[in-house]
This record gives sequence, C-alpha cells and structure tokens, in this order.
Amino acid sequence: MKYPFNIRSSTFYLIASVATLLFSTSTLAAERVVFTYNIFRESVSVDELTSFAETGEASPRLNYYLNQTNQDPQTVRNVLTQELNASPVVLDRALNNPIGEFLLDRISQTIRTPSNRANRQALRSAIVLSASKDNRVSLIEILQNYPTTEVYVEGDRLAATYNQLSILIEGLQNILGSR
Repeated sequence: MKYPFNIRSSTFYLIASVATLLFSTSTLAAERVVFTYNIFRESVSVDELTSFAETGEASPRLNYYLNQTNQDPQTVRNVLTQELNASPVVLDRALNNPIGEFLLDRISQTIRTPSNRANRQALRSAIVLSASKDNRVSLIEILQNYPTTEVYVEGDRLAATYNQLSILIEGLQNILGSR
C-alpha cells in the first residue's frame, strides 16, 4: 500500500522529533534566553529564569531587564509558571497538521531559534517534551526544553503569546476529547 508523500513525511518528522528528544534532551536544551524588547536585548541563563520562576527572586541581570522594559516581575513570573493541562499524545497529533503548524508559526514569532529557522519544529518539540513529564505545560518548561542552546523571546509579546498558547492547548483538549 502506498502512502501519500505527506503521511510519510509527517511520520518521518515525528520519528525524527522523538529520536531527537530521546537522545539529546540532556545535551541540547536551552541554556540562555535572549529577551528582546524593541531594540533592547538582554540575555539571561535558563537557570536564572528558572530560579526566578520558582522563588520570585530576580538575578541582577534579570532585574535590570525587567526595570529597563517596565515589566512587572510578578506578572512575568505568573506567565512563566502558569500551567496548562496537556496530553503529549494529543499535542503531538494536533501540532502535526496544517492548523497546528499555523499556530506554531504564530507563536514562533515570539519564541524562536537564534537563526530564525526551524522555529516550528523546535517549538513543537519543546511543547511536547514539556507535556511528556506530567501532562502539563508551562512557559518556563518550554524554555527549559527548547532544543537549541539559545532561545530568543520577544518580551513585549510574551503575555499575548502565552494567551495564544493556552487557547491552543485548551481548544485542542476540548476538540480531541482528552481532558
């Protein structure tokens, strides 16, 4: 039986994504987050951001960024830590179709690779990997699981992007009946 090219291609990408996740998560995960806000640009380590998300204590570098961009630390912390229930199987299926890819492309305008290439695939991997641990996804987990050493985040769009992500995940759960 011959399968159309897009089914074979999707299967290949799914297998390649899973293999990448399984064999390289410890060596290929984001170490730094580069926040951009208009022309302002600041880099913080994922460890600094994780510590901030967990404790509310901002490092001097992160505190500088928050002050320079007039961001409320508590709001940023809430956006980073708010969890969404999500089945990794449902996410994988939903994000590997044209609608899911369109939504990933939109979110990738805010969270992207340093080269601005393969954004969709990197984001899909980070989201599915985040959900695979506990059936929950948070923005800090996505940043921790992003499959490049650096991840670029458009700081001025972060809250709006998180809202898009939550609508996407909740809508997918409702449509596919996996709550």
